[in-house]
Amino acid sequence: MIVNKRKTRPQTILAASTALIFAAFTAVAQEVANSASSPDHLVFEGTKGPGEGKHVVLLAGDEEYRSEEAMPMLAQILARQGFKATVLFSLDENGCVNPDAGENLSHPESLDSADAIVMSLRFRHWQDEAMEKFESAFNRGIPVIALRTSTHAFNFPKDSKWARYSFNASEDTGWHKGFGRQILGETWVNHHGKHKVEGSRSYVEQANADHPVLNGVGTCFVTEDVYGANPLKPSTILQRGAVTETLEPDSAEVAGKNDPMQPLTWVREFKNETGNTNKIFTTTMGASTGLLDEDLRRLVINAVYWGLDLTVPKKAEVTLPEGYLPSAFSFAAFRLNLKPENFIPGNPKFKEAPFGVRAPKKPKGNSQGDGKTKGKTKDKYAVPKPTPEARG
Repeated sequence: MIVNKRKTRPQTILAASTALIFAAFTAVAQEVANSASSPDHLVFEGTKGPGEGKHVVLLAGDEEYRSEEAMPMLAQILARQGFKATVLFSLDENGCVNPDAGENLSHPESLDSADAIVMSLRFRHWQDEAMEKFESAFNRGIPVIALRTSTHAFNFPKDSKWARYSFNASEDTGWHKGFGRQILGETWVNHHGKHKVEGSRSYVEQANADHPVLNGVGTCFVTEDVYGANPLKPSTILQRGAVTETLEPDSAEVAGKNDPMQPLTWVREFKNETGNTNKIFTTTMGASTGLLDEDLRRLVINAVYWGLDLTVPKKAEVTLPEGYLPSAFSFAAFRLNLKPENFIPGNPKFKEAPFGVRAPKKPKGNSQGDGKTKGKTKDKYAVPKPTPEARG
């Protein structure tokens, strides 16, 4: 029997109409993003939706897990739901995105109007202006949604006025083990799974299975490994992470590493020094490739709703923007010579850009991030050297 595979006229019209609508939607989304953006940051003004009137600021700044790629994608998803979403980056002196420029946060004044922060940071040592804006936003009591290496978001010298934020801050700073431990619930501990060899599979903490952040969230599988974690009490654990033998989604789990399973996602509250209370969501997942997982994207978007005291959707719409092609995580995998606008998913310059390598470190100079000088030239892109075991 020969089957005629030609489309009927109505089918042809329907297919053509669907294609035109999709193309128009993509073009409008790109136009909205570009129309409001500046050379040093991105702004997605948002459309009608439950997030209308709320401003979410997403902070990209880590050397390994490609947050500069992930944050614009999440911002577009948030904008589709009504949120105004702004993405800030680490930039070099040429205005190009450079994750190794750990002292830089572009356009920190965006934090003045932030209603929520989504952060994917690692060992940042920002200048005073950026830290003051960040601290002021935090002290207003806005929610913080923290991904992956944000547990060790900051690394300042011991003589810096921002030393208490450092992942290894001493007790005498008032924040033992820093912003990560005291506010997010945990600092850098270790790679519980074998890095780039063993993956992570989520399991719901059954006692908290009805928490709204888990609405519509199934099993997450990501290729970033499980971190060691023991969140500061009181914290509510939502997911635990099973270490898998390989990076394949159907991989078996590693005997001996999953009893008990490490906390993977948790929420908590923190009463800051102004008396305001911040709602905190932390997950040790969150690489740009990990966010290809629909359930992880929904988990993060749910956390924004929860943090802002909005009704969390039963199943939030988290379709990937057209053209999202994240790079494999690595310390030598950021794209060179790109401006913030080039990280909007689908931008043609992104795929054409070569991969970079970490800038060579120069001799140690002055204390970074607090304006103090000691007469030596500092390397703008050298990350302050952490303790030997801190390689998360």
